Amino acid sequence: MSTRPAPLTGIRVLDLTRVLAGPWCTQNLADLGAEVVKIERPGAGDDTRAWGPPYLKDQDGNDTTEAAYYLSANRNKKSVALDIATPRGAELVRELARQSDILVENFKVGGLRKYGLDYESLSKENPGLIYCSITGFGQTGPYASRPGYDFMIQGMGGLMSITGERDDAPGGGPQKAGVAVADLMTGMYSTVGILAALHERGRSGLGQHIDMALLDCQVAMMANQNLNYMTSGKAPRRAGNAHQNLVPYQVFAVSDGHMIVAVGNDSQFRAYCRVIGMPELSEDARFNTNPKRVLNREELVPLLVERMAQGERDHWLAELERAGVPAGPINTLDQVYEDPQVVFRQMKRELPHPVAGTVPIAGSPLRLSGSPVEYRHAPPMLGEHTAQVLRDRLGLSDADIEALTSGH
Repeated sequence: MSTRPAPLTGIRVLDLTRVLAGPWCTQNLADLGAEVVKIERPGAGDDTRAWGPPYLKDQDGNDTTEAAYYLSANRNKKSVALDIATPRGAELVRELARQSDILVENFKVGGLRKYGLDYESLSKENPGLIYCSITGFGQTGPYASRPGYDFMIQGMGGLMSITGERDDAPGGGPQKAGVAVADLMTGMYSTVGILAALHERGRSGLGQHIDMALLDCQVAMMANQNLNYMTSGKAPRRAGNAHQNLVPYQVFAVSDGHMIVAVGNDSQFRAYCRVIGMPELSEDARFNTNPKRVLNREELVPLLVERMAQGERDHWLAELERAGVPAGPINTLDQVYEDPQVVFRQMKRELPHPVAGTVPIAGSPLRLSGSPVEYRHAPPMLGEHTAQVLRDRLGLSDADIEALTSGH
């Protein structure tokens, strides 16, 4: 076991975010050892606390107030219930900001200025503050004032134009991803930006404002599809479970279900053809290189579809693995968490919870050998740490805290 502290030990984060993009970012920081104080509205808290069912169940099997959605993005944080719309609440949050290294918020553009919690106001009192704003469209531009939600951003940013079956295929049409990938990628990009600013602060001693937009992140994450368009002048279209640049790289129906074959180069294609008993295809002048296979996919793929349908999934998977050809099953989530690799890597964990006894969480994929991710505490109950933070960080007396939390 390492005795080195987690990488962000001693770093204080003030979390003024809710839903997913911001909380995903601050959960990353918390996993890496930062102290994250999540400010929530008294009585309601983060919107996702109510985004159920399903809800976490208490030890008697009854639903708690903690929705599964909320639990997915808020571990290792402290919850402080303060109303920033009141003068006293806003002042206490400003005091916490003065003591913080990082502030992350996802209010509408300019929404925190009236509380004195905008970057311009706070940076005057805390020049080292790294302040990350997450919005749908960024702090500038013609759409800056618009609200932005993951679903609409997946559409606006091009993802849905390349996701789903082809328009001429059964069930064809635009399709969103099964999770909120625009939010998640924005949370990841925000984490990277914050860590970069933290490193730069070590040289300059100064913080800075980080302007993160869901639409920017969605456009950026189009990756090779961006360049497919830019280099050809043609917008890529939906290809279902096929790949625009690689063949065969798709889902195949087999005699007992479906599976994926992901051939990434010509040597893998030759091995694949041997496994399925059609070695002549890899010697065919129409198919012996990937560019030719892409151009002639309409001739090749039906031959592969017919052959793959004649075998069982596990037979094909075993033979392809033996030949070094990338292939895999299409697992449901219950099957994912039964997979030996997922089990070995401890991607499901349990943390103590004050009401439920324990709460399940998905593990962090960050594996640092010398200063690993820490699983310190469960996603907090609403206001669970209000008294502790106000007492320890701001020096409020028990009487002050009682008056504040009771609304007197």
